[in-house]
Amino acid sequence: MRTILLYMLSLCPFSIHLSLAQLMGPPDFQTIRLEITTNKTTHLVFPFSIISVDKGSRDILAQKTKGVENILQVKAAIPDFQQTNLTVVTADGNIYGFVMDFNASPKQSIHKLSAQKNIEAAQLSSILNIPSIAANARRVKAAGLVKPIARTCKNRSELSLERICIDNDVLFFKLNIFNKSPVKYDIESLRFLINDKNLPKRTALQELDIKPIYIHGDTSAIPGYRAHSMVFALPKFTIPDKKTLRIRLVEKNGGRHLNLKVRNRHILNALLFESI
Repeated sequence: MRTILLYMLSLCPFSIHLSLAQLMGPPDFQTIRLEITTNKTTHLVFPFSIISVDKGSRDILAQKTKGVENILQVKAAIPDFQQTNLTVVTADGNIYGFVMDFNASPKQSIHKLSAQKNIEAAQLSSILNIPSIAANARRVKAAGLVKPIARTCKNRSELSLERICIDNDVLFFKLNIFNKSPVKYDIESLRFLINDKNLPKRTALQELDIKPIYIHGDTSAIPGYRAHSMVFALPKFTIPDKKTLRIRLVEKNGGRHLNLKVRNRHILNALLFESI
């Protein structure tokens, strides 16, 4: 478990995904047996946001529910798969281990999880200090409006980055979304991606996805003629040479997708938390 602690302390700039081998824990680590099938979706409801998911096999499918940070959708990719594992880390530092089996007719499709309590989870929780991060995110959101660092517009919708703040090893990005039409903007996803500055049209593009530690604000939809602010807490990072950070907002069942470019100098000029 020393590997996990060192990894989380460094707060890797590109991802906070943890490998299954790192998360297996001590011999007394408790696992949950879970049965899934191919034609029904199983929902796992966690008490805190999901920050890492590790599948032991490609025979199972797992994704977070769109617009919701604490629900994981799980399904079998093929019938009668060989028993495998699923490991989930949540924003409070808790680790959930699952033993996955195939069952054509599972008895239960919704599982509400309670907080796991173990030594490793307590250590991770103290490192992340999610209550403190949540309080800081609320403070950043409540701060007065300032001129945006960067903004982009398309089809009467606008995405702007109002400010970047830093506290210890956590960066806080305050984003504003403006819906300037009467049609509600349903959010499918909002991602932080590091990729090449010049996007080639005919070559494969490798993107590094930075996963938020915590999100403050509604990330589901923006009503017509309304604006909404949200704060994303991210592990500290800087942008490598010849790369750029793109904040990608995708509309569900629509075409008002927005890409906001953020440069390294914007991050290096982040406000100290004490100054806001």
